[in-house]
Amino acid sequence: MKIGIAKERRPYEARVAASPDTVKKFVSMGLEVAIESGAGLTAAYTDAAYEAAGAKIVKTAKDALGSADIVLKVRKPIGPGAEVEKEADEIALMKSGATLISLMEPYKDRALIDALAAKKITTFALELVPRITRAQSMDVLSSQANLAGYKAVLDACNEFGRAFPMMMTAAGTVPPARVLVMGAGVAGLQAIATAKRLGAVVSATDVRPAAKEQVESLGGTFVAVEDEEFKEAETAGGYAKEMSDAYKKKQAELIAETLKKQDVVICTALIPGRPAPVLVSEDMVKTMKPGSVIVDLAVEQGGNSPLSEFGKVVKKHGVSIVGHANVPSRIAVDASALYAKNVLNFLTPLYDAEAKSLKINLEDEIVKGSLITRDGEVVHPSVLAVEASKSAAKPAAKPAAKPKAPRKPAAKSAAKPKAAAATAAEKPAQASDKEGDT
Repeated sequence: MKIGIAKERRPYEARVAASPDTVKKFVSMGLEVAIESGAGLTAAYTDAAYEAAGAKIVKTAKDALGSADIVLKVRKPIGPGAEVEKEADEIALMKSGATLISLMEPYKDRALIDALAAKKITTFALELVPRITRAQSMDVLSSQANLAGYKAVLDACNEFGRAFPMMMTAAGTVPPARVLVMGAGVAGLQAIATAKRLGAVVSATDVRPAAKEQVESLGGTFVAVEDEEFKEAETAGGYAKEMSDAYKKKQAELIAETLKKQDVVICTALIPGRPAPVLVSEDMVKTMKPGSVIVDLAVEQGGNSPLSEFGKVVKKHGVSIVGHANVPSRIAVDASALYAKNVLNFLTPLYDAEAKSLKINLEDEIVKGSLITRDGEVVHPSVLAVEASKSAAKPAAKPAAKPKAPRKPAAKSAAKPKAAAATAAEKPAQASDKEGDT
């Protein structure tokens, strides 16, 4: 079987789906690997390094993908139409019946998923791999979010006009920066640890009760309204639940008071398949100290602050708001190495070296959780449910107007009473017709 890897052509993407180390592993498993020339350069992997690991370097994306049985990507493929300006339709380059393993953003782009299904491509969305013990080594969300949390603190340092640690000098004392991390998932916990290492005074907030102990174990102070709803605010998969409006109001009041004292705010809160929750409103930003910094890691899903701008650093009300796109890609070397290892760990159990084919066990929890297209159909229940909910939300079509009955010819003067009775009888029917048109 052949693995094909092309350059990532989406904007802001510098990662690659395989490293020389993982290529070496694939080759030892009996797989052939074809990589488009230059695919790894932005992650510091040269063509020579891939060749030394056993890969074949090919000239174009078509050469890499056209005969591949397995396509490995970081970002979802470019689909039909002008999805990415001046770039070819990558789905058209793949052969029918191939298997695609990638981050897919499955709740955002149903048309692209339908195009993959139409070509009978078997598609695995790596962000849907369940967070179970057996799948930890395949968890791309965690490996990439970990780096994003680290980089977010460095980006904040770059915009902040002061030092992070306390410094006592002959000229005076520099107070430590105060950092608030909003969302204590993988990215948030790494941000807490990084800010602490740099000497900041760190606090953090999250709606999940389990986060409190994790924050405190890293030396942070936990900030949250700890009521009964808070105690039930975590899904079985470890994600945050959508909170009630009443809880959001109480939490917002607490955060508003906390924000006034902060120098740096790192926002990391996301809910899978939904727009990012707004945590820092414009009114809150107005109360922050001049020169403060907000780093919004949720900007690609709408942002935790409505003032964030995708791919930009802006200044609003004296506060710098950082909205860099694709933060893991800003550390492309390590992000690629970790992602490639996640992909290797995902693919290895699927590949039968003796039969030289993929064995997709639909009863396996990992396969069932991440498979989105197979045999020409979209098969993932959550993806189907999102489309169904969109269809249900569409306004119903207006019913067709009923044809009006032709009026009877007017009666002669001798039959005037009967004519008046007929006219009165017609009025309710005419009113009913008008209601049907509405």
